[in-house]
Amino acid sequence: MGKDKLKRFAEIDTFKNVLQLEAGKPFKGQWNTGFFKNTNPVVLELACGKGEYTVNLATMFPEKNFIGIDYKGNRIWRGAKTALEDGVDNVAFLRIQIETLLEYFASGEVDEIWITFPDPQPQISREKKRLTSQRFLDMYKVILKPGGFVNLKTDNDGLHAYTADKITETGLNLFIKTEDLYHSEFADEVLSIKTYYEKKYLKDNKNINYLKFSF
Repeated sequence: MGKDKLKRFAEIDTFKNVLQLEAGKPFKGQWNTGFFKNTNPVVLELACGKGEYTVNLATMFPEKNFIGIDYKGNRIWRGAKTALEDGVDNVAFLRIQIETLLEYFASGEVDEIWITFPDPQPQISREKKRLTSQRFLDMYKVILKPGGFVNLKTDNDGLHAYTADKITETGLNLFIKTEDLYHSEFADEVLSIKTYYEKKYLKDNKNINYLKFSF
């Protein structure tokens, strides 16, 4: 592991807005009262990477609480540091495997979920790893409040089509579906937040897909 990564791992241990692995479990069912000290809605960004979407959403919506979730601490470091430096105090980062979500969030504790440019896991053998596969959808259904939304933003046409099929197969409520977000009527201020990787995709003239659905 490089010196920069080691330094970042050591530094995020001191960040008040980062919880790593076991440290997050005491807040299951108590993210509002125990961590954020308010009753505001809780929004998750899964596989948040550097946390660009998490921090931008938190800045736009100070009346909500945002939690970016990823397993790679050196990536989380960037978003957490930015939030601390900018005084964005309605944001937290949780370093866990997304497969363990139910250990960290209680039934109906989450108001909305964002999945932005996740690994599409295109191999058939890795379907269960896709963040919109059935096992993950079953988790989201538990932790989301009734009517809570899931948002998927991806450059990968295959993952977009796969997720749209899952929505149909499972009988979920589809609100928005577009294969070309920035040439649609849906590209508002929130959906126009662009991560580092999205900017690269757009430079290559890649279309951006978006889905919004609920259970």
